[in-house]
Amino acid sequence: MGIPTRNPAYKPTLPVLIDTGKYLAVMAGLVWLLAMGSERLGYNWQWYRVPQYLWQVTDNGPTLGLLVKGLGVTLEITGVSMALMLAIGLATALMRMSRSPVANGVARAYMELIRNTPLLIQLFFLYFVMAPILGISGFWAAIIALSLFEGAYASEIFRAGITSIDKGQWEAAKSLGMSPYPMYRRIILPQAVRRVLPPLTGQAVSLVKDSALVSTVAILDLTQRGRIIDAETFLTFEIWFTVAAIYLLVTISLSGLARVLEKKFNSV
Repeated sequence: MGIPTRNPAYKPTLPVLIDTGKYLAVMAGLVWLLAMGSERLGYNWQWYRVPQYLWQVTDNGPTLGLLVKGLGVTLEITGVSMALMLAIGLATALMRMSRSPVANGVARAYMELIRNTPLLIQLFFLYFVMAPILGISGFWAAIIALSLFEGAYASEIFRAGITSIDKGQWEAAKSLGMSPYPMYRRIILPQAVRRVLPPLTGQAVSLVKDSALVSTVAILDLTQRGRIIDAETFLTFEIWFTVAAIYLLVTISLSGLARVLEKKFNSV
């Protein structure tokens, strides 16, 4: 009679139950703190009024609420800024690695200037100073500010991923007579992208959260819509908890998408 072996797919249920219990205990504690705080403040919760700011049913059918419309603006700003962030980050990383002292100096000056000044100041400068001079809208001024700020951090992520590629890969490409462009496109960057995807996901999540600052320049994004509704209705806690939950949903979805892409790249 053989000795029974443990199924490798077996997972003990006790740790899962303990973790679940801890999570429920933390959630119960948060609910208790909210209840005690609202009771002492004399706050009257009115959650039933929140759904109308997410969606509405009119004579012409269901329509989007103000918060969802603001979310659409936030996603539009984030999507365009993310594409520009990746382009700026990759270009800056390649300039940092080039042998040209001019390109290297420009990249270093850009990174030092952007990374050592607050994003809010950069946003104000582009919106109030450069936008009127260049004749661009506040929407694009916000996108440029976010792209430049996040691109400075993304460049270091790209540079770390590129320099982590084994030297043998570079030497093999050069021995085949490849010029820099096909060498990066076919050999270096495909390998680097797999390595930089997790930190780039974190930078993308930061971009989503930093996009809330565009509300300071009168852009009707999710945060600005929340401010307007709060000022009109005084539903302070309900609105801002809802706004926070929407941001959380977006960032979790983004992280989940990145994990799917990471598994797909690793399986190739």
